[in-house]
Amino acid sequence: MTHATPSGAPEGHIDYSQTLDMRTKRIILFGVLLGLFLSALDQTIVGTAMPRIISELQGLNLYAWVTTSYLLANTALVPIYGKLSDLYGRKPILMFGITVFLIGSALCGMAGEPFLGNLFGGGMMQLVVFRGLQGVGGAALGSVAFAIIADLFEPAERPKYQGLFGAVFGLSSVIGPLAGGWLTDHVSWRWVFYVNLPLGLLALAFLWFKMPRLQSGLKASVDWLGAALILIFAVPLLLALTWGADGTYDWTSPTVLGLFALSAAALVGFLASQTRHPSPIIPLHLFRNPTFLWGSLARFLFGAAFLGAVLFLSLYLVQVQGVSATQAGTATIPLTFGLIFGAVTSGQIASRFGKYKPLMLFGLMVMILGFWWLSTLNADTSYTSVIIRMVLLGLGMGPALPLYTTALQLSVKPWEIGVATSAGQFFQQMGSTIGVAIFGAILTSGLTSNLGTAFAEQARANTGTVATTLTSIGEQVSRGGGNSSGGIDRNAAPETNAQITERFDALRRNLTTLVRTGDPAAREAVRTDKFVTTLPADVQKRFTDIPEGGVAAAVRQGFDQTGAAIEAAINSGDPARVQALAANPQLPSDLRARLAAIPAAALQSPQARAQILAGIQQGLTAGRDEAARTAEQQALDAALAGVNDGEKISLASTRAVKVAFADTVAHIYLYCIGVGILALLATLMMPNLTMPRRGEAGAPAPTHVEL
Repeated sequence: MTHATPSGAPEGHIDYSQTLDMRTKRIILFGVLLGLFLSALDQTIVGTAMPRIISELQGLNLYAWVTTSYLLANTALVPIYGKLSDLYGRKPILMFGITVFLIGSALCGMAGEPFLGNLFGGGMMQLVVFRGLQGVGGAALGSVAFAIIADLFEPAERPKYQGLFGAVFGLSSVIGPLAGGWLTDHVSWRWVFYVNLPLGLLALAFLWFKMPRLQSGLKASVDWLGAALILIFAVPLLLALTWGADGTYDWTSPTVLGLFALSAAALVGFLASQTRHPSPIIPLHLFRNPTFLWGSLARFLFGAAFLGAVLFLSLYLVQVQGVSATQAGTATIPLTFGLIFGAVTSGQIASRFGKYKPLMLFGLMVMILGFWWLSTLNADTSYTSVIIRMVLLGLGMGPALPLYTTALQLSVKPWEIGVATSAGQFFQQMGSTIGVAIFGAILTSGLTSNLGTAFAEQARANTGTVATTLTSIGEQVSRGGGNSSGGIDRNAAPETNAQITERFDALRRNLTTLVRTGDPAAREAVRTDKFVTTLPADVQKRFTDIPEGGVAAAVRQGFDQTGAAIEAAINSGDPARVQALAANPQLPSDLRARLAAIPAAALQSPQARAQILAGIQQGLTAGRDEAARTAEQQALDAALAGVNDGEKISLASTRAVKVAFADTVAHIYLYCIGVGILALLATLMMPNLTMPRRGEAGAPAPTHVEL
């Protein structure tokens, strides 16, 4: 084996970029890309299966923790794996990570199976714990894979291969939702996890047989205290931000403040420990390197902007454009394609010309332009226009993925590449978590304010009961009256106008049938209607308290009962009974007057009674049908008037929700512009390093290495 040992390199250091032939490098690269694809795919494929998982494992309250547990473990361990790979070589750490990831995947697929019993308290908690185990393995895949590029290729070649890694993440975001949906619908949600096993075993085989150890030559002890302190710093900080943002605890609660305090204390201890240990997890002298310092800050800011863009763009698509949650996962494909194109193209250009900083600055400016354009989104923006905005944003973000990593790797010694690469990823993931927490808080407060404003605007555009109801809903929302004030659920995707119209048309048909015939099926449809169930109980009863046969039949039955009662009273010959009926306020006034005018003597004569009854029955018969028709029409008019108002309220409410969400998300993108400008300024502070060409400084030609 040919060794190329730079000046100052540790004893035993090997420059693999010059000692491995291209064929071997490509084989190794395939295995590494496969492992990275495995990790990236897992982050996108699970989302589409979550509704089915929740249904089977009965764990809606733990929904967010399926993702949170993975991210907690992954983020906290990234810098630790980077340092370990510098000390012990990339291969053993990468293979360890894949193995742990596969074990976690298998266990995730088994969550809730009977043979696991009540382990960890049930199936959903088992899934949360096993997802955390997946995160432990996934952290090694991400942190080590990017460092391997620097081990295998010379600086001039790295950007184009870093671009391939960015493309892997983009490809996974396209394939993941589609594969997750298909496996869940046609096989089982468990195969969303089991599918990792054959891919992971294939990656392990490639790495085992074709990959060298890729060791830096460093001989040092592991900084276990630093590793523990960075875990104690990262995990409580991420927990506090997650719980504060999702409303689990108030930001000022003792739990959240205690976690922040613990994290701050651990950070102080970590910084102190890093100055004393001979081989720290994150060598603090790296921060004296302007490229590492400003590049890490820029990646932190980029992480906040990147994840915020994706998450809130999906929210806009669901709440305003009306796509389903599953469709939202694939609706961001234009952003992904823009990102892939930007990453691959910028990597190729940087490799060709040997400069990366101009490309990064250009990409960030395009990203800021994309954020500005997204900040103009409103409730009436066309879907085509949204797609164009997404493509532009992806084109701007794409160059950052490979080129920040390249810049950090160029700025450190070859035996520090692992820790520098993983530190950059750590800062980007921390930026993503903190950014989402901050933007989430902005979303919550901004949405409440914008909902109140939007409902007030809709109230001003209407009159009568509709305006009063909309004003009431707006006031409830402004006072923090819950997520579903006035029947409006801000967590659910609003209906389209066509869906609302169709739903109320169906309600009108069912109400008409119920009023006219009293049909039981129509009664049940009205009783369970989405609009009717939001009404007060007494109003609901008026809608459904219609007898068999309908309103007209009930009126006719009432007339028949009245006629029978009159006939019985008159035939009794008792004047008192007749006068009692005449005093009944429920009878028509003219009928009561007629009864009251019957002489007592006439009641004693059968012939007179017969004549009186004939006249009264004739009047009742003549009035019965007219009264039935009138009562039926009045009942139908009253019910339909309420339905018409309900439709207007629903249409206005949906419009208000869409306007509020669009305004809130657009406002968040204004903050993203600020974050992007800060990332641009941090990148401007980075030195404009030139990538050395292949074979410069008398580097030896590649030779084949037996592995």
